[in-house]
Amino acid sequence: MFIVIEKTGDFLSMANQLQEKLVMYRHHLHAIPELDLSLPRTSAYVKEMLETMGLKPNPVGESGLMVTIGGQHAGKVILIRADMDGLPIQEETELSFASLNGNMHACGHDLHTSMLLGAAEILKAHEGLLRGTVKLMFQPGEETLQGAKMMLEHGILENPKVDAAMMLHVLTGMPIPAGQFVVPEAGEAISASSDWFELIIRGRGAHGAMPSAAVDPLNVAAHLHLALQGIISREVSPMESAVLTIGVMEGGTTNNVIPDTARMKGSVRTFDAVLRDTIETRIHEISAGIGDIFHAKVDVIYTRGCPEVKIDPELNRQMRTTLGNTFGASSCTGLAQLIPGGKLMGSEDFSFVSQAVPSTSVFLNAGNTGEGYGYPMHHPKTMFSDEVLHRGAAAYAAFARDWLESNR
Repeated sequence: MFIVIEKTGDFLSMANQLQEKLVMYRHHLHAIPELDLSLPRTSAYVKEMLETMGLKPNPVGESGLMVTIGGQHAGKVILIRADMDGLPIQEETELSFASLNGNMHACGHDLHTSMLLGAAEILKAHEGLLRGTVKLMFQPGEETLQGAKMMLEHGILENPKVDAAMMLHVLTGMPIPAGQFVVPEAGEAISASSDWFELIIRGRGAHGAMPSAAVDPLNVAAHLHLALQGIISREVSPMESAVLTIGVMEGGTTNNVIPDTARMKGSVRTFDAVLRDTIETRIHEISAGIGDIFHAKVDVIYTRGCPEVKIDPELNRQMRTTLGNTFGASSCTGLAQLIPGGKLMGSEDFSFVSQAVPSTSVFLNAGNTGEGYGYPMHHPKTMFSDEVLHRGAAAYAAFARDWLESNR
């Protein structure tokens, strides 16, 4: 059962009143992007802003912050999360608040953090009405897929124990109105797992005029590249989705010398844990086999990044109900209407949370292609509209309130 909260416009109205403050948060954060788990200025600013609201944030691992709101009435615990880190990209926008430090918030994490700060103020103002507890997770290291796992290892899901979780992510350059929410279809993985591998091919160098004296690692690399693509084209069912990308092939220093070694680097993305394991196994097997054929040795270094993001059907339904009640029935678009298949091959380390507790996610378009937002995320010229900040804050807060009300 999903509750229709009386005065559903209250949270949206308060979020509207906070809009100027949210823009201030966002512009400050956008100008100081920091990387990975080391976010001293970002974390200190978020902590200071939370304390001005009368909240008491606690550190969780390196640069992570957690704060709880509610608990005055017995009930469950819902976690709402924002990521805070930027990317090592030199910004090329002409924004007055553009970053000048060589890093960039090119994925919108400055918006997420500002929105969650807004949600914190809204929820704090309504604390006595919450039928349980809202736990806010301000997370570093999403871009390196390190932060969520680190915060889980430091107990973010405990004390109090989290029963469910939700994340929000902005989009830009989409052919839908700015401010439109995009909701995934229920019950499936919507964001792929992400793994990396490195192949070190050890052969035997020789003069380029005497290839028979060599074990050519570049020849091995060429055969490996083709053979590894065969995993996707011949071993994965066409009904499933997987990507194996080789991003680095290198070796040698000059045109007439066969080198001793060569190196390849790649990534693997899937939506299925069993297929993920299978592809890892086949990379090891194929690398060893090709190495043997050409008398080389191939060392495989395989690194697990993050699993797939899972969407809980009940939380997904609550999300749709909350968005409809708060913003109107036309405020939502299904992810499958925007992206064929309704899945994203990109990865998201909120997946560690979604594997541990029932979770859901929502996207918010922060840039329409027809209004000058033509660059995708992770591009040095990408931009996001400030105008959607209050909508994200209201969505965070309203979803948390409604889920607690529906699950008391």
